[in-house]
Amino acid sequence: MSDSNANKEREIMTLANKGIISIPPTTNIKDAVTTMVKEKFRRLPITDPGSGKLLGILTSMDVISFLGGGDKYNLMAEKHKDNFLSAINESVRKIMSTDVKHITTEYSMKDTLEYMIKEKTGAVPILNEEEKIVGMVAERDFILAMAGVFTDEVIQDVMTAKLKLITTTPGTPIEGVSKIMVRNSLRRLPIVGKEKDIPKINDEKLVGILTSTDLLRFLGDSNLFNTLSSNSTLKILNSKVSDFMITDVLTAEPLTRIGDLCEFFIKNNIGGIPIVKDKELLGIITERDILEVIYNNS
Repeated sequence: MSDSNANKEREIMTLANKGIISIPPTTNIKDAVTTMVKEKFRRLPITDPGSGKLLGILTSMDVISFLGGGDKYNLMAEKHKDNFLSAINESVRKIMSTDVKHITTEYSMKDTLEYMIKEKTGAVPILNEEEKIVGMVAERDFILAMAGVFTDEVIQDVMTAKLKLITTTPGTPIEGVSKIMVRNSLRRLPIVGKEKDIPKINDEKLVGILTSTDLLRFLGDSNLFNTLSSNSTLKILNSKVSDFMITDVLTAEPLTRIGDLCEFFIKNNIGGIPIVKDKELLGIITERDILEVIYNNS
């Protein structure tokens, strides 16, 4: 290996998370989701138990698609005839993504940034020459490295503004919110509604937020299975956003510095935040938006 490649390897592996947890493809969906919730993962590598090679990855969006948001719901609707308890005991290979976006140990940090932005992915596994996973790099890792560095950039310069913002209401059922998130590749969704304490105000205000992690927690909650009166998927899909959305919403103002926001994300273990001023929802900013700022300044 050349000195240049050796330096690149040291560079990207310094940033990477090397404590990788993976599961075999025979693991059932229920246990996979339980692992994701317990470890606070949005993605879980699937590896061959013999060779250790990466076979696929299970993401929170795969699970949301299975719940009714996309074509992976066909597993539940067609094969299992809407029998939720039967479908969730299928092996994870039925819903995992096999076209895994990944990098190698020879990628530099800038190479990785560019690749993640181009592929619109929040994290990438790092594979060695034997196609075994040796690390994972996520948006959060770059934000951790860059927290406090930015001085001039502010949120309003890079946030997704209200005109392009997708929201939903507390009464939306899981099936509906799953479709919104999958079709628009959203990991978080602001929840808006009427402000009850001020009857004269008819404008909708921010009343909560729903993330892909919240949906995973809902699905991985053992109480959900204990209280099911039947095996029907309908009880699950008819649950409302109001049943499990976060109502104590952390927000930021549009003139907050990006560097300060990075520190706020890390402190509160969040990956996105609504932007509010004078109770008005102006937009949202996510780790992906910050990743583009980091890349443009690199």
